[in-house]
Amino acid sequence: MTRRFVEGEAIDVGFDGKRCIHSRNCVLGHPDVFEPNAPGEWIHPDAGSVDAITFIARSCPSGAITYRRKDGGPDEQPPVVNTVRIRENGPLAFSADMEIAGEDALRATLCRCGASGNKPYCDGSHTKSGFAASGEPAAKESSPLEARDGTLKVTPQPNGSLKVEGNLEIVSGTGRTIDRVTRVFLCRCGHSKNKPFCDGSHKAAGFVG
Repeated sequence: MTRRFVEGEAIDVGFDGKRCIHSRNCVLGHPDVFEPNAPGEWIHPDAGSVDAITFIARSCPSGAITYRRKDGGPDEQPPVVNTVRIRENGPLAFSADMEIAGEDALRATLCRCGASGNKPYCDGSHTKSGFAASGEPAAKESSPLEARDGTLKVTPQPNGSLKVEGNLEIVSGTGRTIDRVTRVFLCRCGHSKNKPFCDGSHKAAGFVG
């Protein structure tokens, strides 16, 4: 992991550049804390309130921004419901207590176009590649899960799909429930005819990743 922390008096702010694809969100959210186009240090934890910084961090879908509180307040907790949101023409946005390829995370945006140079994470290549995939696929019939939280294990298969094990609700871009699963294989090559699910197209496409 390439995360580093910038220390403040009441809160430390962590940043992982390998995961960041939405830096404009934090810059617009609090430009005093996240200084745009700064020649040196661009994160200033003491320039904002702890509540404002934690809000921005929890709103970061890629998990690039995290925090460590020093004021006795609670650190970020796993969500009550594990979800993966399907972004229109974009990545898979996970929110869960996850282990991704051996790394721990609570939020992550993972590539589903197949073009990222930073697999399994999204690096914005879907925009340049012209990737097109609906964020509103048809819903499947599914029963409510016995539990909706817990640890989620996310394992990119060699040159293949994204294997996900654990309680998970697959959600559309507008919040509709697409499916409820405890084990699923999601497309990450960009070629499946049944997105967001894998249909084996990575083999014919010669996907490498």
